[in-house]
Amino acid sequence: MLSHQDQSLIDASDSVLIVIDAQPAFLDKLIPTQAERLLTKLCWLIEVSQWLALPLIVTAEDHAAQPVAARVTRLLDQQALPIFDKSTFGVAGQANIRAAIAATQRKTAVLVGLETDVCVLHSALGLQALGYRVAVVTDATGSPADCHAQGLARLQAAGVTLVSAKSLFYEWLRTLDAVVQFHNDLPHMRAAFGEAL
Repeated sequence: MLSHQDQSLIDASDSVLIVIDAQPAFLDKLIPTQAERLLTKLCWLIEVSQWLALPLIVTAEDHAAQPVAARVTRLLDQQALPIFDKSTFGVAGQANIRAAIAATQRKTAVLVGLETDVCVLHSALGLQALGYRVAVVTDATGSPADCHAQGLARLQAAGVTLVSAKSLFYEWLRTLDAVVQFHNDLPHMRAAFGEAL
């Protein structure tokens, strides 16, 4: 079992990307420019994970009433990925989501989404208690006002790995050749690369 304080580089071959509640109901609580930056980085990381063929788990709180942001669903439609309707704040607290994560056979859970001090925090601590190494992407998560910083501080105190989208990208790809290949395969991502990083 990995130590929850493992500070080694994040390995793509052991990672599952978990997108938590990327819904307008939560994004609209943020300053519009912050919401746009968060969503851009979150979507960019989804595309990176798809290029790497990483497992992807997507949740939405009360999904029928509050759909996931359209930019996210467009990316999911390319793979016909399901969206898990989440009724617990933490993903580890819901049996079907917990089982879907376990089925990936990955032990590094990379979390993005909303809100940092509630669902992301609950998910991180719950997964960590189950023996996962948990990484939270600081600039692809958010909460209103100072709640984001408070959530990150508690996550860090608990030994959760905090990482930026830029750092995660390079940890996942590791080599210059892989970065060049990524941009060759996904030329439309060149502009998004600048926006995301």
